[in-house]
Amino acid sequence: MQNQNTPESPSPAELTAEPTAESTESFGALLSEFEQSHKPDSAARQLQGIVVSLDAESVFLDIGYKVEGILPRSAFRNNADAVQPGDKFFVSVKGRNEERYYLLSLSRVSQPTDWASLEEAFAQKSAIAGTVTAVVKGGLSVDVGVRAFMPASRSGVRDAAEMEKLVGQEITCRIIKLDSAEEDVVVDRRAIAEEEAFAQQQSQFAALAPGEVVSGAVRSLTPYGAFVDLGGIDGLLHISDIAWSRVDKPEDVLTVGQTLQVKILKVDPESRRISLGLKQLQPEPWDAAPEKYKAGQRIAGTVTRLTDFGAFVELEPGIEGLIHVSEMSWVKKVRRPSDLLHTGDIVETVILSVNPAEKRISLGLKQALGDPWADAAKKYLVGSAIEGPVTRMMKFGAFVQVAEGVEGLVHISEIVADRHLHHPQDVLKVGQVVRAQVLAVDPEKRQLKLSIRQAVPTSRDEYLAEHNVGDTVSGRIVEQSAASLTVELGDGIRATCPVASHAPAAAAQQSPAKADLSSLTSMLQARWKGGASPATPQPAALRAGEVRTFRIAKLDRESGSIELALA
Repeated sequence: MQNQNTPESPSPAELTAEPTAESTESFGALLSEFEQSHKPDSAARQLQGIVVSLDAESVFLDIGYKVEGILPRSAFRNNADAVQPGDKFFVSVKGRNEERYYLLSLSRVSQPTDWASLEEAFAQKSAIAGTVTAVVKGGLSVDVGVRAFMPASRSGVRDAAEMEKLVGQEITCRIIKLDSAEEDVVVDRRAIAEEEAFAQQQSQFAALAPGEVVSGAVRSLTPYGAFVDLGGIDGLLHISDIAWSRVDKPEDVLTVGQTLQVKILKVDPESRRISLGLKQLQPEPWDAAPEKYKAGQRIAGTVTRLTDFGAFVELEPGIEGLIHVSEMSWVKKVRRPSDLLHTGDIVETVILSVNPAEKRISLGLKQALGDPWADAAKKYLVGSAIEGPVTRMMKFGAFVQVAEGVEGLVHISEIVADRHLHHPQDVLKVGQVVRAQVLAVDPEKRQLKLSIRQAVPTSRDEYLAEHNVGDTVSGRIVEQSAASLTVELGDGIRATCPVASHAPAAAAQQSPAKADLSSLTSMLQARWKGGASPATPQPAALRAGEVRTFRIAKLDRESGSIELALA
């Protein structure tokens, strides 16, 4: 019996018939679709996807097709927290979802099926897939279609415990040695991981731009700053960019693990350096400085550091002023600021000048104490006496401290009156307290001229200091005239005594008599300080040389004059 054709089989006429254009187009389309749907799985695994966007659940990648591929965030480490647009990953296509996106799987790389494939992958340095089968001496055994060896140093893990976790996992690696004759294959996983990390970092570098504010965690601290992890790449937060105020050590302000909002200052993809700033997120203190700080203003601050030329004082975080050594004391020349100030001292100063352009404020410490020369002319009158210690001596004279910030010069010729001095140190010592008389005052030149020899107390000074108007004293008449008597009260001390009435004739007729020696002796023994003896006779006539009792009628200590009246 002759077999009949089934409905599914084409007839002989159909087999020999010429295909029409419509059937050719339909057949070609079907064949193309068949080939696309039946491509070897190895081809699909060679795709490299570039992240274009992320949402709350998925990561979208450009895989070179008209439609993007999609991966769940859970397919990435830490739920894709570190994944950013531009990152590259090896993927394979599993199909399409309802929205026509390509469904992808992560890190699927083809596994060679024969030695020819291995040799091609080795020659092209392609990434291949392999499965870790065991931990062996020196490394791992990996199935890449044939048994391959991966050294521990190229596994990408740090210790044996992590190597054990790789057993049974599919990894991506590269052939670094291939000997088909000996069937010796060596693979490297670390190189692939480093390349992927490098590619990810490069994309992150490309995504960063100066001026952006990003979040990061402090990874480590150094004397010059802090390294901040920005999600796979590190940026340097220099110590000068941590705060507007001076920071001596980063650990005084930051801690490892601390999360910061920082501003990107500079990105250098070639050197792979990122400069970060923390203080730049705060207002610049100097912007408001010209309005806040004016010359002549009194202000307090804290001494932050001392140098050879002065002391820096913090007026507020980010603004420091300088007290130069020349502005520290009216009294002495300050050689080292540490002689007066210490770090941490709170001092009151006067602003001398403000330069916002150069961010400089000059301060004065001595000005806050007041200028001692301001009222010197009123305070130190010519002829008045002062006391003070000798501060320093020069060949031409000695300087005496009159008050805080005021020194006077005693010229060598004004030190002693009885002899010539070769140097002030012949009679004076530094620190010795002396009494001097003011000769001249010049506040503008800040000069005060003094004399020690003219301020040495005399017997007249002592007598004037010890007596007052109304005191009864004894004296010897040394001269007489019709209107007054000149009376000697002591050695070199003379006074006048007006005489209203007496007998000039009798006085003229009487010859000069010898002085009453007994009375004079009594007076001298009492050092011309006490009154005359009541028993002393009082002659009716006044004679030169006679010792009489008088009463002080007038006493002028400034001029040194004394006027007496007969007692």
